Amino acid sequence: MLTAQYAVRGALVQRAEVLEGKLKASKTSVPFDEIIYCNIGNPQQLQQPPLTFLRQVLSLVECPELLKVPGVAAAMPSDVVARAQAIIRATAPSAGAYTHSKGLAFVREHVAQFIAERDGGHTANAEHIFLSDGASPAVKVGLTLLLRGKSDGILLPIPQYPLYSATIALLGGTQVPYYLDEANQWGLSVRELEQQWAAAKRAGVDVRALVVINPGNPTGQVMTYDNIAEVVQWAAKRDVLLLADEVYQANVYETGKQFHSFKKVLRDLKSPLQCFSFHSVSKGVMGECGKRGGYMEAVNVDDAVVEQIYKLNSINLCPNVPGQLTVDIMVKPPRKGDASYERHTAEMREIFDSLKRRAERLAAMLNSLEGVTCNPAQGAMYAFPQVRLPPKAIAAAKSAKVAPDAYYCFQLLEATGICVVPGSGFGQRDGTHHFRTTFLPREDKVDKVARLMTAFHSEFLKKHA
Repeated sequence: MLTAQYAVRGALVQRAEVLEGKLKASKTSVPFDEIIYCNIGNPQQLQQPPLTFLRQVLSLVECPELLKVPGVAAAMPSDVVARAQAIIRATAPSAGAYTHSKGLAFVREHVAQFIAERDGGHTANAEHIFLSDGASPAVKVGLTLLLRGKSDGILLPIPQYPLYSATIALLGGTQVPYYLDEANQWGLSVRELEQQWAAAKRAGVDVRALVVINPGNPTGQVMTYDNIAEVVQWAAKRDVLLLADEVYQANVYETGKQFHSFKKVLRDLKSPLQCFSFHSVSKGVMGECGKRGGYMEAVNVDDAVVEQIYKLNSINLCPNVPGQLTVDIMVKPPRKGDASYERHTAEMREIFDSLKRRAERLAAMLNSLEGVTCNPAQGAMYAFPQVRLPPKAIAAAKSAKVAPDAYYCFQLLEATGICVVPGSGFGQRDGTHHFRTTFLPREDKVDKVARLMTAFHSEFLKKHA
């Protein structure tokens, strides 16, 4: 447990919370008026509005008595009332009861329909779909099935989302890092996979699975169809199960880029590759992180293994019901002709377009800073710039007994109130320094972040010249 680390809620965030508490209590004088949390993909914390249709439906489901109050049903769009009534019937006698350990059957059926529509008609088996409290618990279930001890390894992208490294550490497995190519838009090379797989094998590590995050976190790249096909073919050749983290599939901003699921590609190739794929309501344009809704699909996985997944899920009884219902609305939103369609579509478009503008604006600002380079955020919710730190800054970090990029991030926080995460929390090539920042603050706040960060960086370089 002591070796497990989770940087997105680590020491920097704890310091930010202390500073925020002092600001609220007016007990200290600091050179900023607020903490701007850019450390985690938590959209509604940074005032992204929730989708109206979702909240209306959930309100009626959680309190069905509202439907009996004169004027309430009439004030709601007709499809909201119909959807709520259908869910109330399907969860009778109460949405507060435990559900099946896989999740509500009708939600899993809707997820299967969503996957088939997304993937050009490739069918999905609802019995191989497991609803979860966000994607993270489902990832942990997959890793629990795979890891028996230190001799079992998982290929992890570097940089990676620290859920994976922390969970592997907790389960006693071995991390087998493969490096994304920063000079090539954080590209994934099959040659790199083969080299790291071979090195692990020589060290006596049995590589049991490959983690791929697409679109990338923290790096924001979006994989091409051909690149995904190469990875599928390599993983099938080496009999390595694929863990496909696809929670940012709705967050693709760059013109000409398109999300392709690993499930679609392996079905197109008629590949026997075993795959667990993950999705979540926390990302996309819903941003319902606190609802804790997600799912895992087991593809080409034997029924006996599916039974073991069911057993592991049964230990926790069931996923939370509001999260399951949020998944249902994510995969089955209002359709054209429904009373809520126009408003829902407009809200989705407004949030997406704003995210795209913020991604472009933040990357442009970062690339304008001396000694900083940042690949464009093709997707997801983050920028991951490289910062070339002067020797004096690296020496100061050593004296402070922190990583050089952590030193930079702490200095940024203390000077501006902006909370980001050092690249060392995600992994990076030796000798390089990065940080991850979201572009989730409101557009006016993104402009503020740009101004503050530009001024700070200039002063930081002068101080450490």
